Amino acid sequence: MSERDGTGRRKAIPLRLRRDAVAWERQRPTWRDARPALIAEALERARARPTGNWFVVGAARDLTARRPLGRTVAGTEIVLWRGEDGTPHAGPGACPHLGAPLKDAAVRCGRLICHWHGLDLDGGPFAGWTPWPVHDDGVLLWVRLDRVGGEPPTERPAVPARPAPSASLAAVYTGRGTCEPEDVVANRLDPWHGAWLHPYSFVDLVVRDVPDGAPPDDAKDVLLVDVSFKVAGRIVVPVRAAFHAPDARTVVMRIVEGEGAGSVVETHATPLTPAGAGQPRTAVVEAVVAGSDRRGFAVARALAPLLRPAVRAASGRLWRDDLAYAERRHRLRAEGRFPG
Repeated sequence: MSERDGTGRRKAIPLRLRRDAVAWERQRPTWRDARPALIAEALERARARPTGNWFVVGAARDLTARRPLGRTVAGTEIVLWRGEDGTPHAGPGACPHLGAPLKDAAVRCGRLICHWHGLDLDGGPFAGWTPWPVHDDGVLLWVRLDRVGGEPPTERPAVPARPAPSASLAAVYTGRGTCEPEDVVANRLDPWHGAWLHPYSFVDLVVRDVPDGAPPDDAKDVLLVDVSFKVAGRIVVPVRAAFHAPDARTVVMRIVEGEGAGSVVETHATPLTPAGAGQPRTAVVEAVVAGSDRRGFAVARALAPLLRPAVRAASGRLWRDDLAYAERRHRLRAEGRFPG
């Protein structure tokens, strides 16, 4: 698993050839290990962790100085835009005058100008319009909605540790499904499905360590997984990854050994519909932040505008399967048929 050879020198390439590859149907079944109670307990521990009322609403690079963004969180309409100095602003998405959709407003010199009657906002309270706390962490945008979250608020969201921006490549995928955030989190807390549901991406997956009960330290509540990422044919890149849910709506996969150690995949589940909706909708906002100290990685960073669409496409392929899993889980729960 180590990236270095017996002398401590870095191996030239991370690729490996699977010499004992087996067909998909002949791999070791994982259903005995993926115990429903184990996944349910991990989910309940995650759901008990505070969020500070912060919700991820999208990629930071999607919010430019040219135009606003409209988002919905738990049925709450939100508008976001950048001030003249690049500072993000957020607040109710309806104009306080006659309710025009502010997502269709114009941004001029950092001010949001309603296209119905010209009412303009600078990001501060005005005419009954009150801003909400917003945070740009360089990769994702977060908005704090205290009325929706109902928890003690925090000044800033708890952003997971990531590789340094100067030495990493980040891409953000957004998908939507008919389910609740807990269904998305449960999917990510079930790594045992990886090589079965996603054979085009993962092989030789083994869960090495599972918390026995609730650890006293939340940071130690991790699932440790050995897995190989498929490159082409029998060529793979083996890594060891740790899965951890730092809050009720987030699961982080971090590579702890192997190529790209320190790289993270953050999965954030944001409710789109109000609590109790008959057909709940949830947004999956997934940030892939990859880093490497290989010299060739500088070339990859230089090609980031070309690589980001490919990374998003790879995430999208995985989430087509994983959202089907989350949606199926929700449907069975709603019908009282979920076996877990």
